[in-house]
Amino acid sequence: MRAFTILLAVLQLVLLLSLVSPATSCAEQEKHALLQFLTGILGDGALTASWRHETDCCEWEGITCNGDGAVTEVSLASRGLEGCISPSLADITSLLHVNLSHNSFSGGLPPELMHSSGSIIVLDVSFNHLNGLLPELPYLFTTERPLQVLNISSNQFSSKFPSATWKVMKNLIVLNASNNSFTGHIPSSLCIGSPSLALLDLCHNQLNGDIPNTVGNCSRLKVLKAGNNHLSGILPIEIFRATPQKKNNLLEYLSFPNNGLQGELDGAHMVKLSNLAILDLGGNPISGNIPQSIGHLKRLEELHLGSNNMSGELPSSLGNCKNLKTIDLKINKFSGDLGKVNFSALQNLISLDLMRNSLSGIIPESIYSCSNLAALRLSANHFHGEISPRIGNLKHLSFLSLVRNSFTNITKALHVLKSCRNISTLLIGKNFMNEAMPEDEAIVGFQNLQYLSMHHSSLTGTIPNWLSKLTNLKILSLFSNQLTGPMPSWINSLDQLFCLNVSNNSLTGEIPIT
Repeated sequence: MRAFTILLAVLQLVLLLSLVSPATSCAEQEKHALLQFLTGILGDGALTASWRHETDCCEWEGITCNGDGAVTEVSLASRGLEGCISPSLADITSLLHVNLSHNSFSGGLPPELMHSSGSIIVLDVSFNHLNGLLPELPYLFTTERPLQVLNISSNQFSSKFPSATWKVMKNLIVLNASNNSFTGHIPSSLCIGSPSLALLDLCHNQLNGDIPNTVGNCSRLKVLKAGNNHLSGILPIEIFRATPQKKNNLLEYLSFPNNGLQGELDGAHMVKLSNLAILDLGGNPISGNIPQSIGHLKRLEELHLGSNNMSGELPSSLGNCKNLKTIDLKINKFSGDLGKVNFSALQNLISLDLMRNSLSGIIPESIYSCSNLAALRLSANHFHGEISPRIGNLKHLSFLSLVRNSFTNITKALHVLKSCRNISTLLIGKNFMNEAMPEDEAIVGFQNLQYLSMHHSSLTGTIPNWLSKLTNLKILSLFSNQLTGPMPSWINSLDQLFCLNVSNNSLTGEIPIT
């Protein structure tokens, strides 16, 4: 009786299933297009095992379908795929997203994926080996394309960057063409044809010429990057244009490092960048000073103006940028007393680099209020005086370079610096001229120190025993001093030491070798 009941239940289930409509499977045309794409891929057993003609392609690995069984996504990132990208993907009429990034595809990018597809909104082929020409707009082609995101970064494109293509890309929001070798100019048609651009990344190419003032037509632009090219001229004031709707500029990331940009920073226009978080104009021949109006950039987190030709005093208003994490002003001609800047409010500051300027005075006490500071480089300036005990407040400090200044009292300096428990690199050479090398056994600590340089200071005395306690030391530079006496035998106990430079001293004996 129980068996009959079970059999009856099974028959009812079969009857119920027979009344249900079969699951919608992908169309034969789409399956054919995917299999044609597969034929261009070299030696991928995983896809071949999954992509079988007798199975529903909606079940294939990397394929997503909608409720009607239409293929909407091909996602095959980081699969180790090689070969060429077939234009057959453009035949899939409902395809929205194509992600083939982080593979080893070679050859060209099929123009059909950019120009012929009437559905693709996201195309990501970044981090491959694609080369040749980037598809240019076909002659007299005027049909608007739906593409919103195009990422072709980190490939091997070396052709002239297209210009006409963008005339039909009115929906484009993200364009990343970085890390290629594109030549030519930044096309003036770019922001005219694609006014909705929010991210434009053209860095690490071979582009030249001026930055077109039509970039101001991209009123929704948040990220603008074109560093490491051969651009020249000045930053067009149109970049700073405010949007009519919000009365301010939406830019958050403005980056043109390592180009040939000239001119000065315009303080009147800079204040319009109220949303700016990152400003990177390092490695250009930009001149002039940093305007006081920089203090209005309340959201600024990174300021990179290093390796330029800038001069003048640092603006006191810099202390108003409370969100700053990085200040990089190295290799310029800045002068004056650094103490005019109050660093006390910069509690988020992690890195301060003022190397190779003409700044003077003592290190301002306010710097020691930057409790999160991890890297401080003040080398090659005109600072003087003694190192303040307050430097011990910098509990996260791991890198300190004070080389080539006029600091005094090396014994006090080492006593106060030992309280910086996390310091791993300490460069204090070309200071403390003609002072005696400290022999004080109370100089303990520095348990994380890996690189110590006290060179070119004409220090007298012998190599002190407290150095033997620096068990993590990897590099020790004591060259060009006036040290005397024998090389200590304990040098061999520094197991991590791989670079020792004691040249240009008056030491005797030999360096012990185990």
